[in-house]
Amino acid sequence: MAAHRRTRQRSIGGNTARTAVTIALAGAATATAFDGVGHADPQLSPTQVKAKVDTLYKEAEVATEKYNGAEEKAKTAEKHLRTLRDEAARKEDRLNSAREALGSMAAAQYRSGGIDPAVQLALSDDPDRYLDGAAFAERVGTRQSAAVAGVRKQLREIEQLRGAAHVELTSLTARQAELKRQKKTITGKLEAARGLLARLSPAERTHYAEQGAEGGQQRASRASTRGLAPATAAEAGTSGSTGTTAAPTSRAAEAVAFAYAKLGSPYVWGATGPNAFDCSGLTQAAYRSAGVSLPRTTYAQINAGQRVTRSELQPGDLVFFYSGISHVGIYVGDGQMIHAPNPSAPVRLAPIDQMPFAGATRVV
Repeated sequence: MAAHRRTRQRSIGGNTARTAVTIALAGAATATAFDGVGHADPQLSPTQVKAKVDTLYKEAEVATEKYNGAEEKAKTAEKHLRTLRDEAARKEDRLNSAREALGSMAAAQYRSGGIDPAVQLALSDDPDRYLDGAAFAERVGTRQSAAVAGVRKQLREIEQLRGAAHVELTSLTARQAELKRQKKTITGKLEAARGLLARLSPAERTHYAEQGAEGGQQRASRASTRGLAPATAAEAGTSGSTGTTAAPTSRAAEAVAFAYAKLGSPYVWGATGPNAFDCSGLTQAAYRSAGVSLPRTTYAQINAGQRVTRSELQPGDLVFFYSGISHVGIYVGDGQMIHAPNPSAPVRLAPIDQMPFAGATRVV
């Protein structure tokens, strides 16, 4: 009987317990991988996994553009705050000098103000000289009044600067808090996407990366884009990706050539080059190389030039996607663009019909 009980105990403490631990660990791993995304179905098909990853990347890109906008505003606020503080410091230096001069005037007046002017005139050996001195004293008094008024004005200006600096500091603090919130959102989405992709086989992950966002199949293979020689890239900038469409301006041609030169560069959210980019960071860097300053975000870039229709597209035009204007690429001709898709894919050539087209802008 005792032997029988021991056998049952070994069975429960062995296979059953190990099975329970395995299930618990699997559940914990699933919860960790998909924190912030809800409980994932362990039986998702590769197609469902890819669809969920596409959604996460899109949501992360929306948050990235918000982060970029908040970062740009934070930099502006920080620069303005620095300017205000520098101006206040200069005014305080001038105020200190004015106070010293005013103090010297007051001390001199105190030292000479103890004798009545009539007595000074009566005792003076040279009345004419005294009268000249009295007139000078009146002029000194006028200058003293002006100096006092100047000090008061400087004090008011400094207080105004301090008030403006306080407002700017409050704005900067709010922007920095926004940056933290958006960064948390972005990293959460990307971590969840990585967890989902880890469930695919190596071959499936490679296939997903080659397809790019939204599962659209590229017309140009990765091998051909990476094999593009620098001379060919420069030629594409002036003659279009197929040699049939010319860029409308030299600046547009330079921007296209820059984009070709960056094929294969990694996607990094918030990056503007020189070796990594997010979508709006790539277009900004491309036009910066051509001497054109573009805003940082997709929302602002779409208004940074002349709107054109899809049928009017020429190399160098900026093409935007999704109803929220959350993605941008640079058109290179023949229905193709160069863009920075997402963390699973480098800067690459892709058809513009790969994603929902939202509009286009010609940088002028």
